[in-house]
Amino acid sequence: MWKIGQTSIILQQGDITEFDGDAIVNAANTQLILGAGVAGAIRKKGGLSIQEECNKIGSIQLGEAAITKGGLLKAKFVIHGASMNLGGRTTEISLRNTIKNCLMRGVSSNVESIAFPAIGTGIAGFPLDRCADIMLKEFKKFLQSEKHFFKSITLFLFSEKDYIKFKTIFTNYFE
Repeated sequence: MWKIGQTSIILQQGDITEFDGDAIVNAANTQLILGAGVAGAIRKKGGLSIQEECNKIGSIQLGEAAITKGGLLKAKFVIHGASMNLGGRTTEISLRNTIKNCLMRGVSSNVESIAFPAIGTGIAGFPLDRCADIMLKEFKKFLQSEKHFFKSITLFLFSEKDYIKFKTIFTNYFE
C-alpha cells in the first residue's frame, strides 16, 4: 500500500467483481456492451440489471465514463470507462481521459473506495507496463488537484504475472 495525499493506493491480485467497496470500474467500450473480459465478468456476476442500465444510457464518447448501480455485486456502483470503441484499441489519450472521467464520476457519486482493473490491457491491446505508469500518473494528478472523497483506490490484477509487473512499477515509482 502507498499513499498519495490522504488516499491509499492498493494493489490486489484477484477478481475485481469481489471488491467490497463503493465502486468498481469496468473497462468498457463506447457502446456500453458488457461483452468479454472484465465487462463480461461484471455482467455474469452482477446480473442483467447492469446491462439494462447501460442500454438506457446508450453510447458514450471515447474516454468518457458512465455510472450504473452494482446489481448483485458487492460494490454499490459500476463506473463504465470507455477506453475503446467496440472492437477497437485503447490509446494513451483514451486511457488518460478514461481514468480521469472515472474518478470524476466517483466524486460526483460520493464514492470513497474505488477499484480499477488494468484498463485496456486485455482485448483492447494496451501494454501493461505503460498502463501501470499512466494510471499512477493520472491518479497522482487527479488526487493532488481535485476535491475528492477517496479514501482508497485499489487496482485489481487478475493474474500473478500482471500483479508482479504492476507491483514492480509502483514500488519503483514510490521509492
